[in-house]
Amino acid sequence: MDGSDLVPGGAKQAFDQNNQPIVTLKLKSADKFADVTKTILAEKPNNQLVIWLDWKEGQKYEVEKTKKDPAYLSAPNVNQVLDTNKVEISGNFTVEEAKDLANLLNSGALPVKMTEVYSTSVGAQFGQDALDETILAGIIGVAAIFIFMMLVYRIPGIIACVTLVAYTYIVLLVLALLNATLTLPGIAGLILGIGMAVDANVITYERIKEELKVGRSTKAAFEVGGKEAFRAIFDGNISTLLVACVLFYFGTSSIKGFATVLIISILVSFLTAVWGSRVLLGLLVKSNALNNKPRAFSVKPSAIHNLHDGISTYDLKTPFDRFDFVKNHRLFLWIFTGIVVIGIVVLSVFKLNLGIDFASGTRAEITSNSPLTEEQVKKDLDDINMPSDNIVFQGKDNKTAVVSYKGALSQDEIAKFKTHFEKEYKHEPSISTVTPTVGKELAKNGLYALAIASVLIVIYIAIRFEFYMGVAAILSLLFDAFTIFIFFSIFQIEVDLTFIAAVLTVIGYSINDTIVTADRIRDIGRKMGRYKTKEDVAFAVNHGLRQTFTRSINTILTVIFTVVALVAFGSESILSFSIALLVGLISSVFSSIFMAMQLWYVFKSHQVNKKGPIATVKKKKRRNPSQPMV
Repeated sequence: MDGSDLVPGGAKQAFDQNNQPIVTLKLKSADKFADVTKTILAEKPNNQLVIWLDWKEGQKYEVEKTKKDPAYLSAPNVNQVLDTNKVEISGNFTVEEAKDLANLLNSGALPVKMTEVYSTSVGAQFGQDALDETILAGIIGVAAIFIFMMLVYRIPGIIACVTLVAYTYIVLLVLALLNATLTLPGIAGLILGIGMAVDANVITYERIKEELKVGRSTKAAFEVGGKEAFRAIFDGNISTLLVACVLFYFGTSSIKGFATVLIISILVSFLTAVWGSRVLLGLLVKSNALNNKPRAFSVKPSAIHNLHDGISTYDLKTPFDRFDFVKNHRLFLWIFTGIVVIGIVVLSVFKLNLGIDFASGTRAEITSNSPLTEEQVKKDLDDINMPSDNIVFQGKDNKTAVVSYKGALSQDEIAKFKTHFEKEYKHEPSISTVTPTVGKELAKNGLYALAIASVLIVIYIAIRFEFYMGVAAILSLLFDAFTIFIFFSIFQIEVDLTFIAAVLTVIGYSINDTIVTADRIRDIGRKMGRYKTKEDVAFAVNHGLRQTFTRSINTILTVIFTVVALVAFGSESILSFSIALLVGLISSVFSSIFMAMQLWYVFKSHQVNKKGPIATVKKKKRRNPSQPMV
């Protein structure tokens, strides 16, 4: 008998009359089982019904039972002829052991033929070089952030640098405790997370500077500024967290690594950038060491008003007061529409340069200590009878060649390829293979992830702000994603799995900038009480954009520093990932200001024209005095 004689799903874990774990089986033929048990019973005392796992010719129960890890699953004794199709296997099972045995029996007739659908192998030296390059990029990016924060924010900037060191240590500690596999995208996620963690500091410090300018004391400015900044920080991080969770659910192993680091980074940044910075800066403030020292917060004494003048943070002058953002809203929206139309034409003509992750096939990276030539690589491929017309060189000095094949190479071909090039160039090639089925599945999952992330962000922004703000925000985010597609199509940069991760990261992160501005516009609207005309809406949008413009630039700059470092100094393996991030982040600077808020103005002014004045502060329901209190 073999696994095919079992009814599909007929093996189950159960309990006998003594409440001991057993395995019950349901067979297709009671007569066949009776014949088998009759034969086994006749061989007493060797009357064991041995259930083998992938039995091979020559294997014997007497030999296997002496081994620590025998090839059989179970060997119950047969004490009578069993003319039934329902069987119980009893023994000293635990519940888990009984469940495992049932699952193995349900797997059907063995052996099962395994078909390779997706594989990736990386040479040790290649992996080490890529790791070293990415870490170097991270060090350079972080150093740039440190210099920027100390120059722009002085004492609070130094505190931000201290908390960033703590942030990095805690993230690495958590990853070590989780025994998480740190992939190259994962390391990139850690570096990106450092840039994102400092955003909370930027938002908080800018609010503190505003409170100092209206004339508040250092202590009061610290308390009020920190409280006002928390809402925007919270909303921005939750939005990014939603996208990270979507990435983790739909991603492959390397993308899951990136998503894991991103999730941990967001949670840890709340601990260090929000709570840690607040505690450290609070100690300095409460010590009175910073009293009457506005320059320590990068605030000029001449910019400070008298608190008794009654000036609020919404009345402060900015370098952008002369610029009317709303006046040219039609021009801005037509420019964005034109870019979309041009992008559609570009994509239809040039299309995307799909890597093997989506187009299926095999991709091999050959690394050498000296520059490679096309003739040299072609000759090597001909020598092993594996020619390819698709050879692309990477790096400034052409020390890496990427060879692509339309079909999936067999294990023997991969072994031959590796042996030859490792012997020739002293570096083991990195090889990835994807079948058409997996390629389609990855593409489908990428689209699902993009759609789900977009819907989640719209829902969240609609709950925290309003529906129109959610729609305006997601349209600008989708424009950022579309810009990345256009850029990759024009320059024919290869699109791989990390590309999807980068697009989703841009969507999750870029919403931060939109939320900061939306939060300020909401506050201005609440101060106004209601929008009576479209001019009131324009006033709120203009003031909100002017007052958050510097903050928006500074928050995006801190992340761009790290991404530029990844592009310039990081590994070639994550170059497309880094470029996609850079293009998306640059696009988000413009789209959040000149598209998202302009769209919201159009939606809101239309609502005002149609329905009349709109209250911006929800009225609390009054209790009827005659109604008894409970």
